Amino acid sequence: MTRLANKHVTPVLSVVPSVPKNRRSLPPKVRPAPGPTLIERFRAGWDPRLWPRVVGRTDGILYGTVLALIVFGVVMVYSASSVRAQREFGDGHHYLIRQALYAAVGIPMMTLLAKVDYHRYRVLGKPLLFLAFALLTVVIAGAGHQAGGAARWIPIGPIHVQPAEITKIALIIWLADSLASKSGRMGSFAVGFLPHVLIASGLVALCMLQPDFGSSVILMLLTFILLFTAGAKIGYMLAGGAVVTPIAIWLVTSSDYRLKRWEAFADPLKHRMTGGYQIVESWMSFGAGGLTGVGLGDSRQKLLYLPEAHTDFIAAIVAEELGFIGFGVLVFAFLLIVQRGVRASLKAVDDFGVYLGIGFTMFVGTQALTNLSVVLGLLPTKGLTLPFLSSGGSSLLVNCAAVGILLNVSRPRRLSAMSAEGAPIVNEGEGRGSAARERVSVTEGSGRPQRGPSKEGASKGGTTRRASGGSARESDFSLEGGAQ
Repeated sequence: MTRLANKHVTPVLSVVPSVPKNRRSLPPKVRPAPGPTLIERFRAGWDPRLWPRVVGRTDGILYGTVLALIVFGVVMVYSASSVRAQREFGDGHHYLIRQALYAAVGIPMMTLLAKVDYHRYRVLGKPLLFLAFALLTVVIAGAGHQAGGAARWIPIGPIHVQPAEITKIALIIWLADSLASKSGRMGSFAVGFLPHVLIASGLVALCMLQPDFGSSVILMLLTFILLFTAGAKIGYMLAGGAVVTPIAIWLVTSSDYRLKRWEAFADPLKHRMTGGYQIVESWMSFGAGGLTGVGLGDSRQKLLYLPEAHTDFIAAIVAEELGFIGFGVLVFAFLLIVQRGVRASLKAVDDFGVYLGIGFTMFVGTQALTNLSVVLGLLPTKGLTLPFLSSGGSSLLVNCAAVGILLNVSRPRRLSAMSAEGAPIVNEGEGRGSAARERVSVTEGSGRPQRGPSKEGASKGGTTRRASGGSARESDFSLEGGAQ
């Protein structure tokens, strides 16, 4: 038995390789394939052959709701501003004409952007971000128009551009691009969380120097919402919130006007004739309106009792003239926009579409929620307008642009193989320089993509393609670029 055992053991031991003493004799490590260059990314971003094929129309309910709000906003701006316009400009139609002109530009722009494929915006993320930094820097450098103790506008002829609104659009597009390209590394603090928070913090710091506390809050909220959507770790987000909260408290307590505004919010009646004046007058508008309102155009609060009746507090005039029913319909319209936007975003065929749609949906939703909460006295006054209703060109045009892009995201698309040979293929896989791929199999009838790693693409570092004789029911698609 011993000899037999030795006969069996000896061959096994003889095939065990000896460990080399010199590490240089080890085989060289296989380096991952290099990622796409900037020029390749730019060309791929403008190549329609890499995009999913559009097979349906935009969301008609979303489009109709926004269109109705814009038209209703023009009517309400006239109703809320006629007395003030007559006193300041000698023409009661001043704000009506301005808002109607902005609406005449915003509606066609929204319709046009709804037809432009949202994949085109991916290569514009970084340029728009640089533009946002430049515009904010110009404003705080002294070129901004002063109003209400803050420099938030850049005068361009008769139009005043608000860089903070452009910044929100730029941040959403850049975040959508960056998060989509790092979809496999969002659990990493150094890759998935920290860079995005640092960029957003830089924009927030520039907004605070204007100062614009309301836009700063919206920018940070949008950042954390998109990080949560992309799968960033909750622990990192909670830690970030723990850092931001004391900074926000310090910013409030260190500023006299912010502290007075907070004290007025805590007890508006005590500060009835000072910081709480707007909130109390807004409450009076709600009380005077009752259930059905005093009638369109018959508001008493717009007779110079309620400050900013045609801008920040236009919802209070709606409640007074149309009552609780009219205000309830207004709230329902914004809820419908959020619901349709989230629904369209979750049906997007790629991660970039999901993040882009969620970002623009929350962009409209958070502003509406903040403004309505201020009007009801649930939040301190922040100077944020009500989307599509408040008077102002920058707000209306930027919101129309945001909804136009969201409408394009809502268009149904089908993932199909790219027919042209030799087209640039750009993929950003998991890991640094990795050529990892993802495959999306689309089955006829269901229309739902089933995501899973492509073994062939991950092993070879190339793009999997459907063979010429393969089934027509399945196609390969790169989540980062488009059809392969």
